[in-house]
Amino acid sequence: MSLFIGIDSGTQSTKAVVLDLESRTVIAEARAPHGLIEGLPVGHMEQHPSDWTRALDSVIHEVVAKIGPAKAERVRGIGVSGQQHGFVPLDEDRKVIRPAKLWCDTSTAAECEIITRKLGGPKAAIRKTGNLILPGFTAPKILWLKRKEPANFRRLRHILLPHDYLNFHLTGNLCMEYGDASGTALMDVRRRRWSSEVIAAIDKRVASCLPSLSASDQAAGTLLPEQAHAYGLSRDVVVSAGGGDNMMGAIGTGNVTPGVVTASFGTSGTIYAYSQQPVIDPLGEIAAFCSSSGGWLPLLCTMNVTTVTEQVRALFGQDHAAMAKAIAGVAPGADGLLLLPYLAGERTPNVPAGSGVLFGLTPKTFTPAHFARAAMEGVTLGMNYGLRRLASLGVKAKEIRVTGGGAKSPVWRQLMADIFGVPVVAMVEDEGAALGGALQAAWCVALSEGRKNTRLADLAKGVVTVDNATRCTPDKANVARYRRLQVIQDSLSENLRDLFVAQREFALGK
Repeated sequence: MSLFIGIDSGTQSTKAVVLDLESRTVIAEARAPHGLIEGLPVGHMEQHPSDWTRALDSVIHEVVAKIGPAKAERVRGIGVSGQQHGFVPLDEDRKVIRPAKLWCDTSTAAECEIITRKLGGPKAAIRKTGNLILPGFTAPKILWLKRKEPANFRRLRHILLPHDYLNFHLTGNLCMEYGDASGTALMDVRRRRWSSEVIAAIDKRVASCLPSLSASDQAAGTLLPEQAHAYGLSRDVVVSAGGGDNMMGAIGTGNVTPGVVTASFGTSGTIYAYSQQPVIDPLGEIAAFCSSSGGWLPLLCTMNVTTVTEQVRALFGQDHAAMAKAIAGVAPGADGLLLLPYLAGERTPNVPAGSGVLFGLTPKTFTPAHFARAAMEGVTLGMNYGLRRLASLGVKAKEIRVTGGGAKSPVWRQLMADIFGVPVVAMVEDEGAALGGALQAAWCVALSEGRKNTRLADLAKGVVTVDNATRCTPDKANVARYRRLQVIQDSLSENLRDLFVAQREFALGK
C-alpha cells in the first residue's frame, strides 16, 4: 500500500491530506491557520513565510500521527500546492529578506506600468510573454522591491514562489516548475522559458536570482534527513515539483484532459480548463498559464469572493445557515440591489484601485437579506465576466465542477448555475489542491520508478469524483434575469474606473 501526502498552503491556512492510492481514498486530513500581517497601508498584502513553514510542519505532524507509525512507513511522496504569485526574496544565505508580497497585493500598479512601457505596451507584453503585466503577478513585486526598498534589493540572491519556498523547506533545493512559474509574468508561457525582455525591464541581475525551470512530473528532491526524522517519515520520501493552487486544484478535480471546467469559490475566485495548446487572450483578461500536469491552463481570477460574503455575514452576526435562509428569501436579482464587490481592488477585470459599490439602494432593499443576496450575486457575476471571456476564446463549459467554501452552500450552487447558465456540481473530496498535490506526487514516483506509461488522468480515476447529490441545473427564467443584471454590473464597473482612481488618491491624502 502506497500513501501520498498532499499539501495546500493558501492565504488563510495550510491543509494536508493523506491519499491511500490502493483504496483510492483520503485516510487523514489536517489544517493549520495563518494570517496576514496587519496594519499595512491600503493595497499591501503580506505574510511571513515562516508562518507557512510552521503550519506545514504542524499539518504533516498531525496527519502522520493520525495514520500511525506503521502506515507512515508507507508514505512514498509529498506534493505541495501553494498560493500563486507571492514573492519570496532570499539572500545569499538563503534566508528570507522581508515578508512575502502576496497575489492579492495591489500596491504595484506603478511598477506594472513601467515594465509594460519598457516592453512596448500591453500588446507587446502579451506577444512576448502571453500575459499582461498585472499587480497580482510576481514581476512587478520585484521591481517594487528595487524602487521602494533598494537596500533589500541589493541583498536579493534568490527568488521563489510560496510553494517553492515550502519545497525548499522540505528538500533544501531551489527549483520552480512550469505551472507556478507561468504566473510570475517573468516567463514566455508559449516556449516555457524565462523572458529575457521582462527581466531586462526590471534589472538584468534578476536572471541570476531565478531558479532553473523543470517539468511538472519531475521531483523537487527528497526529504532532508532532519525533516524526515522530525516527521517520522523515510528519508526516501519524494517531494514532487508541486505547483500553484489553481494548477494543483485542476489535478484534484480531474481537470487534466480537455473538456473539464473547474471553478473555485474561495478567498479569490478562479475558473480554469485544461488545454493541450497555449490559449492566449489578445486582451489579456484570461491568464495564459501552464498547467502542473504537462499542458496549459487558461484561467480567470477574481480577487473578491468569500472575503466579501464573509464580511457581510459577520456584519449582521449571522451563521452560515441563517445567511443562506435570508438569501433564499430574496428573489434572484435582490430586487435591483447590486454589489460591485471590489473590496480589495480587482484583477479580472483589471481594476486595482477599485472599491466596493452598492447600487440600487431603496427602502425595500435596505435589509440584511438583500445585502447578503447582492454580495453572493455580485461576486458570482464577477466570475461570470471571466467565464464569458473564456467562452469567446473557445473554452466553453458544459458543466462546472465547483470547489472551495462557496461550493458547500446549496443556495450558492443554485445561484452559480443560474448565473453561469450551465449545471454545477461539487466534489466528494473538496480539498482539491491538496488532493492534487498527492496525485502529482504519486505520478512523479511512478515515472521515477520506470512506469513511463503512467498517466495522471488514470491515477485520478476513482480518486477524483463528483458528488451528484450536489448537482444544480439552471432555471431558465433566472438565467435570463441574471443576463440583464450582468450588463448592469459590467457597465457600472466600466464607468466608475476613473472615479476609483480619484477616490483612492483622496483616501491616501493625495
